[in-house]
Amino acid sequence: MEEKLKQQPANCIKIVLFGPESTGKTTLSRQLARYYNSVWVPEYAREYLQNKWNNERKTCEPKDLLPIAEGQMRLENELAEKTDTVLICDTDLLETKVYSEAYYVGNCDPILEKYALKNTYDLYFLTYIDTPWEADDLRDKPNERERMFEAFQNELIKQNRPYVLIRGNKEERLKTAVKHIDELLKKKNNVH
Repeated sequence: MEEKLKQQPANCIKIVLFGPESTGKTTLSRQLARYYNSVWVPEYAREYLQNKWNNERKTCEPKDLLPIAEGQMRLENELAEKTDTVLICDTDLLETKVYSEAYYVGNCDPILEKYALKNTYDLYFLTYIDTPWEADDLRDKPNERERMFEAFQNELIKQNRPYVLIRGNKEERLKTAVKHIDELLKKKNNVH
């Protein structure tokens, strides 16, 4: 079980899109992967929970979080092997931890929490709530965007994770993200 949540070593810069639902993480992930001609790790929870909703008309429950975390790390570890430049992660286990605590009265499975804190990334892009809300089968907190944004930002600060706030329209967001990734790539290439 724990082995499935472990991050494998990789020869690339790892970027995480981080923040509340409907804040443009997937859009920016795709843009960045295209810009860098690299790969992006989709959010496994969306596929998992959409299938659950379609089949059972049930939403996320605490018992779903470990299978979601395992699926996310399987995808990340597989895709990290396909690039030596930059890997764009639409989410990570720390995001799953924040959602777990927000939805389940501050609770998070200890194994999930352990790897959420243990796995490391080069930079987080915290997506701001200045994008229009888009409803779907899974999104359910349109009136709590500010509170959720604060929960995500507070977690990055608490865990001392390097992050950049991403805001503005799609072009502004891409420009900000590219600037910071280019700086990391330049450092990486100067080290080798």
